[in-house]
Amino acid sequence: MRFPRAVPVGIFVLIMAITILSVFVIQRGEGQRQASQLQSQGLAISSALERRANASAAYLRAGAALLATLDEIDLTLFRRFVSELRLDADYRGAEGIGWAMVVRPGEEASFAALAQPVDAGQPLLHPALDGSRPFAVPVTLLQPDTERNRRALGFDMYSEPQRRAAMDKAAANARPTATGKVVLVQEGNDGEAPGFLIYMPVYEAAPGGRRLRGFIYSPFNAEDFLASALELEDAGQYGVRLFDGSGDAENLLAANFADGGVARASVSETVQIANAPFMVQVSLAEDEGLSGLSMATLIFGLLVASLLMFVVRILTHQAREDEASLEWFEEQASIRNSLTRELNHRVKNTLANVLSIIALTRRRAQGLEDFADGLDGRVRALSATHDLLTKSDWGTTPLRAVINAELIPYANDTDHELDIRGPDIQLAPNDALSLGLAVHELATNAAKYGALSQSGGKVTVRWELVNETLVRVQWKETGGPAVPQDRHRGFGTDLIERIVAHELKNPVKLEFAPEGVTCELFISVREPSEFAMRAARAAGRRRTPADMER
Repeated sequence: MRFPRAVPVGIFVLIMAITILSVFVIQRGEGQRQASQLQSQGLAISSALERRANASAAYLRAGAALLATLDEIDLTLFRRFVSELRLDADYRGAEGIGWAMVVRPGEEASFAALAQPVDAGQPLLHPALDGSRPFAVPVTLLQPDTERNRRALGFDMYSEPQRRAAMDKAAANARPTATGKVVLVQEGNDGEAPGFLIYMPVYEAAPGGRRLRGFIYSPFNAEDFLASALELEDAGQYGVRLFDGSGDAENLLAANFADGGVARASVSETVQIANAPFMVQVSLAEDEGLSGLSMATLIFGLLVASLLMFVVRILTHQAREDEASLEWFEEQASIRNSLTRELNHRVKNTLANVLSIIALTRRRAQGLEDFADGLDGRVRALSATHDLLTKSDWGTTPLRAVINAELIPYANDTDHELDIRGPDIQLAPNDALSLGLAVHELATNAAKYGALSQSGGKVTVRWELVNETLVRVQWKETGGPAVPQDRHRGFGTDLIERIVAHELKNPVKLEFAPEGVTCELFISVREPSEFAMRAARAAGRRRTPADMER
């Protein structure tokens, strides 16, 4: 209260400082968590690449062992060998499995007899032996037999320095050996997609030792190889690049995303693929925004700080609010007193009606049982109408509902007909009680002596607006017994013409014509105002001191 402006600002600054510190800590922890996940993902992807390469190398080892035992290798045998060697539906990311025999000078005819047929116009062995190299290692057989793989048939792989280096290393170590970054012959003249090959040497017995017979190998498109490895370990939101040796741009073999993105963090792992070093780089794309938790913390802190700024203002206005509340409670107490007086008035009116009914019933009763039956029915009629008024919270009550409540005992009887029609009109509570008594007496008389007492009888109830403030209700019986004209005046007649007419403050026309009873009542159409308490509740608000002044 002493510092109404400085305190809210100070609270805001303090809360925001705590919030910003919390966001910083959360972001730092999030970065450490992501770095740990990135490292784990890098190891998993590296392991998947090695598993793919080792599987292919194992195939080549098995193939080399088998081919070394064969005296002759032909296309049919090689196709059968590859179909049995391939254990699943793909080639572990490879283009296939091939056989490249060593062709020394003078052995071109042997190669031609064994080589898989090539497309027309393509040399059987290219480039030809010209004495610049001791022998050639052309692609002799290559499965599966596809148009892409046919491009490589007859190509002397030993004529290309990088392939030659890998073959010499494989022959020296007798182990599967991968080349570096090369473009496969399968890519054609315009192809630029990089790849690599894995060679496994095959030897044959020779005088004084063994002699190199050729190489069983697998060519790999780098992107296909990376995609097959990532089938084992889903990269998810991480970017993966595969390099030949170092991570320089010119050594890039394949990537699982378009290049050019900014990496927020990355890890590099060295991968040994067939005794050759490769590098896999796993990165996480740059995200300049805050994490979800940090954003939620910042928003929550801002909301708390803003709310606390208004605490002092709320407290200074609390006293005035309390004073206004006391005035409102006083008004509501006055309203409740008015409601109590109104309820007492209605109870007195109801009791007066009951006393009048008792007096009239006793005067015309033939005995105690007749008195009890008459009194019971009329009190029940009052009770039914009271139920309607209670459901409407003692507000307006539909005229149709009052009539239906009194005629419901006769509604399902098929011996007679009820025809009830009229517009939707609302009645005040006292008028609804009086109408209920009148309809009860008319229905009771009709059930005993009139249209409801025999089959084929009909009771028609119609109502319509005479003007904006008055409604006319007509009761008419037809199809019943003839009404005697020398009948004595009964209780129902007195009740309707005296009590009901007095309560409705309008005359009642009751006629006992020979063809049936008719009755015409006039009821004022009122829209009684609700008590202030009920009106405020319906409006969904409480009255303020400004409302009281109005």
